[in-house]
Amino acid sequence: MSATNKEMARLWFEAFNAHDLEALLSLYASDAQHFSPKLKVRQPETNGLIIGKDALRAWWKHAFDRLPTLNYEVVKLTADEEQVFMEYMRHVQGEEDLRVGEVLEIRDGMIVASRVYHG
Repeated sequence: MSATNKEMARLWFEAFNAHDLEALLSLYASDAQHFSPKLKVRQPETNGLIIGKDALRAWWKHAFDRLPTLNYEVVKLTADEEQVFMEYMRHVQGEEDLRVGEVLEIRDGMIVASRVYHG
């Protein structure tokens, strides 16, 4: 695993689990793209894809506000020089745990795209 990308994944989980929007957003390029099946459901007009830090900020702020106990537990990380595949468990108090896969595409030390996979 690339040490740089391993560190990127660690920082990502740390920021996400702290619900620290600014720390999380600091890992992303200004024009980063994010795809999620939950976006398709909650914001159908996006067809699951948002672009840019303003859209990411709004999406995650909404999630953190709506789900104050949202927390991710790392199951497995696999990385090369350009991407990290993160497998984790999504925990929310009062909801069934959900196994999630997410790919972070990284260029020049910044996340340029992320894609979430779950059932």
